[in-house]
Amino acid sequence: MRIAVTVGTMVLTLILASCGLTSSPQVGGGGEERQVPTGRTAATPPAQPGGPSPGVTPTGPEPTDCPNGELIPAVEIPAVHSDPVVIPEAKIGGEIIPAVTIPGVDIPAQRIPAQCTEIKPAPGGCLGAASIPPAMIPAVEIPPVEIPGVDAGGVKLEPVRTDGRKAGAKHVEGRSTPEVCQVKPKAGRLVPFVIRPFIIRPFVIRPFIIRPFIIRPSACNAQNECVPAVEVPAVEVPAVEIPSVEIPSAELKSYEVGKSEVFEGDGSIAYALEADVLFDFDSAAVKPAAAASLKRIAAQITEKAADGATVRVDGHTDARGDVAHNQPLSERRAAAVADWLATEGGLDRSLLKATGYGETKPVAPNTKPGGADDPAGRAKNRRVVISART
Repeated sequence: MRIAVTVGTMVLTLILASCGLTSSPQVGGGGEERQVPTGRTAATPPAQPGGPSPGVTPTGPEPTDCPNGELIPAVEIPAVHSDPVVIPEAKIGGEIIPAVTIPGVDIPAQRIPAQCTEIKPAPGGCLGAASIPPAMIPAVEIPPVEIPGVDAGGVKLEPVRTDGRKAGAKHVEGRSTPEVCQVKPKAGRLVPFVIRPFIIRPFVIRPFIIRPFIIRPSACNAQNECVPAVEVPAVEVPAVEIPSVEIPSAELKSYEVGKSEVFEGDGSIAYALEADVLFDFDSAAVKPAAAASLKRIAAQITEKAADGATVRVDGHTDARGDVAHNQPLSERRAAAVADWLATEGGLDRSLLKATGYGETKPVAPNTKPGGADDPAGRAKNRRVVISART
């Protein structure tokens, strides 16, 4: 069974999710801020050193759900057992042939633990980095076996043996793709679309192995005293497959930059407001004039957001000033908007999450091609994005 998410259904969800719908909210910077837009006996050899342990992954306890991705189900590798073969004592031609026990096979069950795909939270205007972890099927071995020979009382039988069988460990590498953001408008105020490509971790198979049955035939001496036939059954370890896992591509569509934009798509909604609408220069106090816009947004989120959905507030600044100033300013602005939405907008404070990105994610150039200051570009970069799942 392979994990695959339909590209069409996830595209806009991931778009808005990375725009801040599923990641921690962030605050837009003030002053000059820079900001981003939004029959046989089957066998399994004794536990292999270093093989996966039940309920444990290389990084900790096995997950049961994946807040930022899809659960990759565990793969169970069944135990393999074959009974020992007992050859009873026999007396032939006055000679005693001692009893022999040929060991059986006992290979414990193993488990390839469940894992999570991950799409990292991202601010508005960005699609979060996506990753699929590596996986491994442990090696397995069926030991060799031998039925001893007989040379007594006029009966001579050669030993019968068969070699063991092995299947080496099978590894599949993880896959990842980085965060992508809408950055530079093309013509005028148009912000171009961006795509995060799909990634796939291919399936991997450890083939089945089988140790064939062996038989030592019966034999009799001149006195018609006989040694009965002895058979050791075949032992098989079934094939094991780790299914392929895919994270579909996602796209953020192009849009016209304005004082306030709404991005609504499959599974999420986001609102982007220029910081100059919300705050005075270098201030984190929400202006009274911003109340109408914020109330409208709060009402729409109340109407459209899914029950219990986190409401992210992402703040951004332009590049004027230094990072030490812009980062905390963006955080204060995000917190201020989140506080306003709770106290004036009627949103549940426990669902609001504010995050500041400072000047790290611009939507437009802060300077012109020749290096001169670009006030219009910086104004686009100063903003706050409010988003939630629908």
